Amino acid sequence: MEELGPQAHANDPECGQRPVPALSHHGSQRVVLLQTATLLGVLLLGYGYFWLLVPNPEARLQQLGLFCSVFTISMYLSPLADLAKVIQTKSTQCLSYPLTIATVLTSASWCLYGFRLRDPYIMVSNFPGIVTSFIRFWLFWKYPQEQDRNYWFLQT
Repeated sequence: MEELGPQAHANDPECGQRPVPALSHHGSQRVVLLQTATLLGVLLLGYGYFWLLVPNPEARLQQLGLFCSVFTISMYLSPLADLAKVIQTKSTQCLSYPLTIATVLTSASWCLYGFRLRDPYIMVSNFPGIVTSFIRFWLFWKYPQEQDRNYWFLQT
């Protein structure tokens, strides 16, 4: 009888179980954890700053808008960190096409919404999402992704 469940392929090196490494044994995972903790610390400091040190609600709202705009712009610019790798390897394997489509639709929607409200914090912070999406679309056109042979039959 065929065994089912997690132990079904335990002896197969291609798809068998592998132990989950402890976080402390891998430097790259430790770096990611440290970066995440740092960003959470920045958010908590920002929250404390806006609610404790800025008593004027109007000034708080203006500064919070600027704070959020900086984070939104950095989010939209982050995929461009792979730009040098894409150009060097002439491959877009490290970029996500569905994420690019979602980014252009989302950022364009927010820009239109900000335009209707005449809110520069919404418009300006989401415009880089449109620009970076078109840069990634150009990269997908210039360096098309290779089809994954394992899923070729499923894409009919």
